[in-house]
Amino acid sequence: MRQSHMLIPTLKENPADAEIKSHQLLVRAGYIRQVASGIYSFLPIGRRVLSKVENIVREEMEKIGAHEMAMPALEPSELWKETGRWTTFGSELMRINDRHNREFALGATHEEVITSLVRNEVKSYKQLPLTVFQIQNKFRDEARPRFGLLRGREFLMKDAYSFNESYESLDETYEKMFEAYSNVFRRCGLNFRAVIADSGAMGGKDTHEFMVLSEVGEDVIAYSDTSRYAANIEMAPVVTTYEKSTEAPGTMEKVETPGQKTMKDVADFLGHEVHQGIKSILFQVDDQFVLALTRGDHEVNDVKLKNLYDADMVELASEEDTKRLLGAGFGSLGPVNVPEEVEVVADFAVEALVNVSCGANEEGIHFKNATPGKDFEVTQYADLRFIQEGDPSPDGEGTIKFARGIEVGHVFKLGEFYSERMNATFLNDQGKAKTMIMGSYGIGVSRTLAAIVEQHHDDRGITWPKNMAPYQVHLLSMNPKKEEQKELADQLYDSLLEAGIDVLYDDRKERAGVKFADSDLFGIPVRITVGKRASEGVVEVKERATGDQTELEVKEIVDYIKNWYKA
Repeated sequence: MRQSHMLIPTLKENPADAEIKSHQLLVRAGYIRQVASGIYSFLPIGRRVLSKVENIVREEMEKIGAHEMAMPALEPSELWKETGRWTTFGSELMRINDRHNREFALGATHEEVITSLVRNEVKSYKQLPLTVFQIQNKFRDEARPRFGLLRGREFLMKDAYSFNESYESLDETYEKMFEAYSNVFRRCGLNFRAVIADSGAMGGKDTHEFMVLSEVGEDVIAYSDTSRYAANIEMAPVVTTYEKSTEAPGTMEKVETPGQKTMKDVADFLGHEVHQGIKSILFQVDDQFVLALTRGDHEVNDVKLKNLYDADMVELASEEDTKRLLGAGFGSLGPVNVPEEVEVVADFAVEALVNVSCGANEEGIHFKNATPGKDFEVTQYADLRFIQEGDPSPDGEGTIKFARGIEVGHVFKLGEFYSERMNATFLNDQGKAKTMIMGSYGIGVSRTLAAIVEQHHDDRGITWPKNMAPYQVHLLSMNPKKEEQKELADQLYDSLLEAGIDVLYDDRKERAGVKFADSDLFGIPVRITVGKRASEGVVEVKERATGDQTELEVKEIVDYIKNWYKA
């Protein structure tokens, strides 16, 4: 393709709102342009890369017997109400009404639509297992779209759904999908980890996220320093054991702590370490209020709290409810004299504490010398805190370290979460109706593109892996006004195309410095420059990633490029 005929607007400076490299470089190099916050157009060169990611996904899906289809982006609310997700999915679900005031959602995901289709069309065990997928734009009303393609309101996603007659069959499909995802991300040239994750609003239990390691990732991965264990920080269990203090319990007493709100404030004011205090946070868990306790140096993990109660929704109680129920605001809450309608649960670490401080449920007042079991009761102890660096690895090998990651894929064992609610059944080999067992599997296609750039760039621009670049070769004619350069560049362009090599031909009447800068921005793996030795039939070949360069005769170029891409 001749560059003079293409829409590839480049920028010298980073956009003011672009905080991370992938956002900066994809805009500067003319791959994307913002339409509105969290909404982007893919320009021709960007669309080519996006198509390459899509093709890899298609190939790996088809290898495991998944079949592509297309479902509507506009989904009737009745389907979401069947599963209860019309209310539980939250404010990220984009909802609209038509002219007849009928409610619809813009597809954030398609479990309800595909389950409705399959329950009407699949009746026998002979039609199972079945796996289908689509590659389609999805919509989420993100509260704060940011980081370009990494957190948008409209994005390209591959979503797949499996229907099985048994959990054993689901396990087999899940393993095939897990391996297919690993192949996708390896082929995209990504350094990634598959981590144990939470299913969130998707439902189901067993699930893994595929995380691309990156300092700009919004997710924290807890991993072992000596084994392959890795989990989203929300899901990593704490296996630390706590020895109960041998100190004799003292007499609990009230202490005025004016203006002391944080655990460190209170600890410094009372003259003890942060871990010698109890942190108390009031949550609303579905329709119930729960006061969750952790040691002062730990943080409550709301996902673990949600799983403890098998709840649909967990959120911090409002300040109004907190004061109504406990008599004080945030910063002065504690487990002593809690009303019966509030259940008190605590992390295992709290059970080992003796003579610690806690809020007194009075503004600016705390207790000191409080001891669980003596001064207050706990309904149950559980693993309720976030794991920390240095904790033992849950698999018993090594200790935990943290890394940041970009989520690019997620696989779920949904089980009967949707099929039971939507009455998706089949007749087994004995003629009895059984509920279908489901799985759901997603890849953020546009997010994967951005993740590749996050891991493959330098201070001059993008450095695409060989199979991800929009073109295989960037051909530059340094001075098209010089006839020998123009003729040789045209001849080489035709030869490369005839050999089946994708070429972007910079035939623009621009200065050499502009052409070189744009070429570095684009990140095409091989650059061929037709310049001062054109009259001798000699050109310069440069590798974008390494900077290695050589001079070759034109007759050698086609074989050189083919062999380079095979290596």
